[in-house]
Amino acid sequence: MVKEIMSGNEAIARGAWEAGCSFAAAYPGTPSTEIIENLSAIKEVSSRWANNEKTALEMAIGASIGGLRSLAAMKHVGLNVAADPLCAVGYTGVNAGLVVVTADDPGCHSSQNEQDNRLYARLAKLALVEPSDSQECKDFVKAAFEISERFDIPVLFRVTTRICHSKGLVALEQPGEIPVKPYQRNTKKYCMLPAMARVRHAFREESLKELEDYANSCPLNKIEWAGDRKLGIVTSGISYQYAKEVFGDSASILKLALTNPMPRALITEFCSAVDKIYVIEEGEPFIENTVRSLGFACIGKAKVPILGELNAQIVRTALVGPTEQGGYSVDLQAPPRPPVLCAGCPHRGFFFSLQKNKKQIVAMGDIGCYSLGVGEPFGGFDISTCMGAGISGTIGLAKALEMQGDPRKVLGMVGDSTFFHSGLTSLIDVIHADANVIACVLDNSITAMTGHQVNAGSSKDVQGNEVSAIDLVAIIRALGVPDERLRVVDPLDLKAVQEAFNAAIAVKGPFVIVTKRPCALIKEVARANAGKHCQVDPGKCVGCKACTLIACPAMAFKDNKALVADPASCTACGLCMQMCKFDAISRVGE
Repeated sequence: MVKEIMSGNEAIARGAWEAGCSFAAAYPGTPSTEIIENLSAIKEVSSRWANNEKTALEMAIGASIGGLRSLAAMKHVGLNVAADPLCAVGYTGVNAGLVVVTADDPGCHSSQNEQDNRLYARLAKLALVEPSDSQECKDFVKAAFEISERFDIPVLFRVTTRICHSKGLVALEQPGEIPVKPYQRNTKKYCMLPAMARVRHAFREESLKELEDYANSCPLNKIEWAGDRKLGIVTSGISYQYAKEVFGDSASILKLALTNPMPRALITEFCSAVDKIYVIEEGEPFIENTVRSLGFACIGKAKVPILGELNAQIVRTALVGPTEQGGYSVDLQAPPRPPVLCAGCPHRGFFFSLQKNKKQIVAMGDIGCYSLGVGEPFGGFDISTCMGAGISGTIGLAKALEMQGDPRKVLGMVGDSTFFHSGLTSLIDVIHADANVIACVLDNSITAMTGHQVNAGSSKDVQGNEVSAIDLVAIIRALGVPDERLRVVDPLDLKAVQEAFNAAIAVKGPFVIVTKRPCALIKEVARANAGKHCQVDPGKCVGCKACTLIACPAMAFKDNKALVADPASCTACGLCMQMCKFDAISRVGE
């Protein structure tokens, strides 16, 4: 049997293909992004990036009802966006199998929170499957499709950052023949009007009882008995790996993988046979609450942290106690190195100009590369909550400032991908409300933060097919924004950006600024810039350090003189040249 080292995300994609998945949709978001990127390379799977997670799931639901095994993938906060269709499809059920991958992010490695999406399975009445390594990612996603069809239920496939990105050996198989299921009209099953929904709710409750019977005996949930059975551990997902590393064969382990509905009979059997029970899980006391509801005393979140990501050392310290380390140890930590805007990033010019207008503007941010503008020296915005709120939130904030007599104008920002995700509807509300705000769309021609995925403004889809690129400026004009309230500028042209700010501040009511320049790291842009960089004439440099105000990582100072410390990363964007009043900086390689 062929084996290959795979990340969890790669293994999920492989398992979906082996399971006969024919359709997949997603919105990019760490740690889930690579699932669709890998599926898009398989010609048998019709894969696409959607404008947001809601539309991704709705696409997959449509494909499932139409007869194709389908998958939707998103990060944990993306499932919030998709919650409406998620809860509806929990009632309707499926035709062909439907798997919804939620990639949770304990520890907030790249997210605004660390919510535990296992709770969504209970809310939406879905089956819940949790793998604990790459091999299980592949095997269990195949099992998830089978469960989905056998019990007429969508399956929430919950992974975490560590599972998504860790790598392990995976035994590969070839896909079997999975026939496309014919579409059959069935309004009583698929039309969630109140009369039908009440019937489908009753159906789902009965099917969950059948699924629980299956969970009590299925191979996904298993007991690993130790010799004396003094200690029993109930766990799931990546926490199983930590439990094994800490306790080895000294504890019996109930390893759960199908965790909604919870296999209560199996849990009762296990807990009745051990003297002491630990529940080890990341996030909420999801399993622990079930164990306690069955009448068993256990140790869980009283000792195992509810905050952050677990690891073996945290589990060991919580449940065993600190261990003595032999030899000498030195507690060294690398200095913090927060992420910064890349050299040549077009957002840098926007944030530098915004900083100069702080006395007249209160700014709201959003989710994307431009969120890095919140740090010093720019201090680019005061508030950032979730995708799309960078524009919609301005309406309420502007009204609050107005009622307090605060004369500052509120500015909100989104990127081009976020504009298509949820910024468009927010902008519609700004215009319809005649809100006194400045709405900015920072268009860098790509979904940059998550690794350069295409979006609706791209001329190719994720599988390389030519598609119609959506002109976001034309959309904005179509919303009724007149030219005198719209500026389209190059964010690296500091004079043009400042003029746009001046015009926006001067008028009462909505004003839209679109900054257009592609991300410097797009392959075609990087190739065009190859060999180009800025250089400093030390004879002209007076050491005023004005060029450092743009916080470019390619720029440095030595012996009180500026220099381009990293010509390889410099893109000759010219911002530093605009900062220098002594003509000490020039471009080379053009």
